[in-house]
Amino acid sequence: MSEMNSNRRFMQCPNFSEPMKQSDQSKGIPAPPLGKPVTGELTVLPPFDGIQTIPLYADILDKRRSERKYSDKPLTQAQLAFMLWSAQGIQGPRGPGSFRPVPSGGARHPFETYVAVQSVEGLAPAIYHYLPTENVGEKRCTIQRSGELPSADQITAMLSGQSWAAQAPIVLFYSCVPYKAEWRYVETAHRVMLIDLGHVGQNAMLSAASLGLGSCCMAAYDQQLCDAALGVDGIDEYTVYVIAVGTPTKALL
Repeated sequence: MSEMNSNRRFMQCPNFSEPMKQSDQSKGIPAPPLGKPVTGELTVLPPFDGIQTIPLYADILDKRRSERKYSDKPLTQAQLAFMLWSAQGIQGPRGPGSFRPVPSGGARHPFETYVAVQSVEGLAPAIYHYLPTENVGEKRCTIQRSGELPSADQITAMLSGQSWAAQAPIVLFYSCVPYKAEWRYVETAHRVMLIDLGHVGQNAMLSAASLGLGSCCMAAYDQQLCDAALGVDGIDEYTVYVIAVGTPTKALL
């Protein structure tokens, strides 16, 4: 019971009348960079301005469902770009942070996006890392190849036995770089990031629905296997969310 109570307190708002630890921001320490550096082969995806989406937002909300069965139809690069941008694209600077399509406490946006590409037109199967700092204010995306695509069995193991996800054309992996938020919010950062992550996932899934695609978010995954596949250390960056996306075998309602 004590462990459960501790987990419950983690989600509760702290008492702001009590003195807080001094943040690195208040100490004058420069903010961490908005994104990770370029280290691999770059691919600039096409603009997504012209792709067909469901026009009415109410229709998108009505059609979004967790979909686990996908056809073998590949995604287009423009569809991929739209989904990447909708959750983490940088629209412009905001002090030491950035404006993006999703809200984030203090504009810190402490997440990175990786995508396991199995079937996207014109893209070799691989794990790619989205670089939002390469296309600030643009409706297009740059990605870099960051690893080999795991086999279907490996993806199933990474996702705690969810073999259906290994059949998806793409699987989005979101990682957290906690210091981006800790720099400003210290010990309260982790509660704020929990809220922020929900905004990211919802935007990604609604953007998929707007394209007529199905998606399903997952909280069950093997931490060590996912971190290893993404090439992150599990301490200063670690996997926090996974979303499979593809064309559903039946049309969205």
